[in-house]
Amino acid sequence: MGRLFGTDGVRGVANADLTAELALGLSVAAAHVLAEAGTASTGHRQVAVVGRDPRASGEFLEAAVVAGLASAGVDVLRVGVLPTPAVAYLTGALGADLGVMLSASHNAMPDNGIKFFARGGHKLADELEDRIEALYEEHRTGAAWERPTGAGVGRVRDYDEGFDQYVAHLIGVLPNRLDGLKIVLDEAHGAAARVSPEAFARAGAEVVTIGADPDGLNINDGCGSTHMELLRAAVVEHGAHLGIAHDGDADRCLAVDAEGREIDGDQILAVLALSMREHGGLRSQTVVATVMSNLGFKLALEREGISLVQTAVGDRYVLEEMKEHGYALGGEQSGHVIILDHATTGDGTLTGLMLAARVAETGRPLAELAGVMERLPQVLVNVPDVDRSRVTTSAELASAVAQAEQELGATGRVLLRPSGTEPLVRVMVEAADIEQAGAIAGRLADVVKSALG
Repeated sequence: MGRLFGTDGVRGVANADLTAELALGLSVAAAHVLAEAGTASTGHRQVAVVGRDPRASGEFLEAAVVAGLASAGVDVLRVGVLPTPAVAYLTGALGADLGVMLSASHNAMPDNGIKFFARGGHKLADELEDRIEALYEEHRTGAAWERPTGAGVGRVRDYDEGFDQYVAHLIGVLPNRLDGLKIVLDEAHGAAARVSPEAFARAGAEVVTIGADPDGLNINDGCGSTHMELLRAAVVEHGAHLGIAHDGDADRCLAVDAEGREIDGDQILAVLALSMREHGGLRSQTVVATVMSNLGFKLALEREGISLVQTAVGDRYVLEEMKEHGYALGGEQSGHVIILDHATTGDGTLTGLMLAARVAETGRPLAELAGVMERLPQVLVNVPDVDRSRVTTSAELASAVAQAEQELGATGRVLLRPSGTEPLVRVMVEAADIEQAGAIAGRLADVVKSALG
């Protein structure tokens, strides 16, 4: 069996790859592993927080997860449709032993996924995921579980207070109100369709919503952070100061300025980094991002005297680096932004609120604030059907990369990255000139084909 857990939980086509049986079994295994690993507190009945996004498949998968947890003796607080960061927050705030979120994030509606959180609302380390997967497989193939009976089985109740508790948390950490701002919110017909408009309105903004009518089938369908066209048009149409876009589970945030121009995760990080430094919250004067961040982001931070630490692609690796060294701000170009003093994971609503708060505080347009960095042209080419394992050992490829880097000099960059899930290599080139970036990327892609094909 291939590894079930990917970079962000277990994900696949619901009722095909991700079945009710798999959801139930993984939930039982997670309850046992987290208890044995000491990430669940001892001497009391375990408690789990379970939430989901609005996908139709989330209804039966939630039932399976709840059944699995209760059968393992875990009491379940069912919080319903809430964002992933809300489940993480409530897991910590309620002192729960684990949290479970059912979502496939930005994926299309037929997919779904399971994310587990340990006590405190933190994502699981690879080692714990491996143990859950191994225990699940052991029992799937015949080993019987030790099951509680009678009063030992878990109890299940709805926890409707979670909505207001999470919104109150968001408002409570804002440095200033948003009065006077008109903001368009694209909720991707997802998990933040109620939470985000409520939070922005309570903070004082005039709110216009799109993509805020989830029906179980329309999540991420032509809207949200993966389809910014509607938001760009709506911001201009309504004369708004800015727009905010979330994905299906609202753990990411992208933005649009008043002219309808997209503001990506790198630019949001740059704006927040300067704000946090000004207010004394940017610990060690350092931001954490992945190797996919635009070179313009790095150059902007250098110019401002802020250090950049880069990690492998994936917000979990950003978070690990932040926790290990005590950094306060990190994220990805895709819009996963982690403000560690207020969240244990990327939080799209929190990020959007903080970005809007900076606009309100300074009285400066978002375009001007984001202008602290200039995005260099970036070309990405996927080269399929090659041996991705030899990216770092091919002498022919290393020579071609060295030549490209010499051509680009200090204002360009080359990154070759093997896909984590497919037999392909991603060739990324940044340069001051888009034509140069495209030409070098095409040339390197040809070398990848010949050297690794």
